[in-house]
Amino acid sequence: MAAAFILHRVRDYDAWRKVYDSVSDFQKAGGVTQEEVHRSEGDPNNVLVFHRFGTLAQAHAFTQNAELREIMARAGVEPDSVRLEFYE
Repeated sequence: MAAAFILHRVRDYDAWRKVYDSVSDFQKAGGVTQEEVHRSEGDPNNVLVFHRFGTLAQAHAFTQNAELREIMARAGVEPDSVRLEFYE
């Protein structure tokens, strides 16, 4: 089992959430087996996303996918705010 934590700021959480919810098939195809979304208590546009994968290789491949970057841009993610961490 592997996990990726993606912490990032978004311009508008509600707009971001609509895009996030629309890409569940993309997530599954990329190896995501479980997902959670959390918002910062003091800043609702500061978002922590948890994705579980079968392997670290799947987690790295998913987060390096160019289509994911396009989705994040469309969702209003502030690119300089993205922080990734991987665990197994």
